[in-house]
Order: sequence, then C-alpha cells, then structure tokens
Amino acid sequence: MSIYAIGDIHGGLKALLQVLNKVEVKEEDTLIFVGDYVDGWSESAQVIAFLLDLSEKINCIFIKGNHDVWCENWLETEEVNPTWYMHGGKETMESYAGISDAEKKGHLEFFQKMALYHMDAENRLFLHAGFTSPHGVDREAFQQTFYLDRTLWEMALSMDKSIKEDSLVFPNRLKHYKEIYIGHTPTTNFNCDVPMQAFNIWNIDTGAAFKGKITAVNIETKAIHQSDALPGLYPNEKGRNK
Repeated sequence: MSIYAIGDIHGGLKALLQVLNKVEVKEEDTLIFVGDYVDGWSESAQVIAFLLDLSEKINCIFIKGNHDVWCENWLETEEVNPTWYMHGGKETMESYAGISDAEKKGHLEFFQKMALYHMDAENRLFLHAGFTSPHGVDREAFQQTFYLDRTLWEMALSMDKSIKEDSLVFPNRLKHYKEIYIGHTPTTNFNCDVPMQAFNIWNIDTGAAFKGKITAVNIETKAIHQSDALPGLYPNEKGRNK
C-alpha cells in the first residue's frame, strides 16, 4: 500500500489525469489531496465530478482549500464573491454551465464534507495552508487559518537551517508532527517547480494555477510524480496568469 499527497489542482483535470496515470494508483493505495480543486483552468466542475467518482474506487482524503470555500459558498448561495471571481471564480462558474442542479447539489455536499486537516497514524499532518497555535492544530483559534495561513511556511523558510529541534528557539509549531504537508503557496514563487522541504514541512503546491504543474508525492519514498506544465495542456487559456 502506498500513500500519495497531491497538491493544488485548480481546475486542471488533464494534468490531474496525467499525474494519476504516472502514479499507477492501486486499489489499496491512499490519495490525500491538500485542497484547491477549483479556480484557474476550465475544468473545475469536471475535476469535482472525477474526484467524486474516484473516491468510490480508491481511498481518498480531501482537504479543503480557500478556493474550495469560495466555490462552496457560491454553490450554496449563488452569491459571487468579487475576490473569488477575479482569482479563478469566473472560470469555475463557466465550467458549471450545463451542469444539472442535482449534480451541483452533489458537488456542494462534497465540499461540505471536506476536512480542514488530516492526521495519519504516523503523526503526519496534512492541511491546505498552515496553523498558528504553538500547541498544534487542535488548539487553533480560527478555522480559517487552516486554509489561509502562510506564516507557517514563511517561518520555516526563514529559519537558520542549523537550528536543532532541541534548541530553545526552535518553533513549537514544528515539534508536534513528524511531517507536515501543505499547498496554498506555490513553490514557483521561489523559482522552484518541484516540492520544497523546509525542516519537516513539505510544500507540494507546484504552481498548477499559473505556469506550473500538479504534483503527487509518495510520502514514504518521497518519489515525485508531476504533470506537464498546465499552460501547455490548456494552450488557449490563461489559468490564473492574468
């Protein structure tokens, strides 16, 4: 049995299929998605439909991202958040043209059931963005932090790499978990098109919303599987490259 963590998708169904084909997923495997399934490329509704079908065949764990929160609110209320609309919501709304009300209801329920984080038996934490409590995710004051926070990643990147865990200045946030897997902040922001590691944090958002790729990581072996860059798969679209 293998466990794969899969980074941000942002409506790129073609890239998601590429990654899963490279992984060669087996029935006994587990797929952990760290969020942001929608907003960017033209197949957001189709991504959700595919994942719903996939979850009936493979053990899948779906973490909720900030773009998923926006889409969920739109499906529930039909109100269009202006920020969401400008950051990929327009393309997501267009992808739902022709989708029946019954299907939309099923997608809404899918979003509503998503977890904000997942902890496995090996004390590995999976969430979309981060957390701020020095006591860990169980003591986080505001749930929005799980899909909005960037300070966890920024802190790890800025730390002196020589600092040891037993040091008095080592952050308590990093002591609670064997490993932490996140998305949300594209590694392409740092001129890197593969997952980045800072201490025990693995950032697996490799910029699929923009000019990057979708990535799957085998969390035991750290083998990396990636799609082609999204602009090449959707040559007549811009994604979030606006």
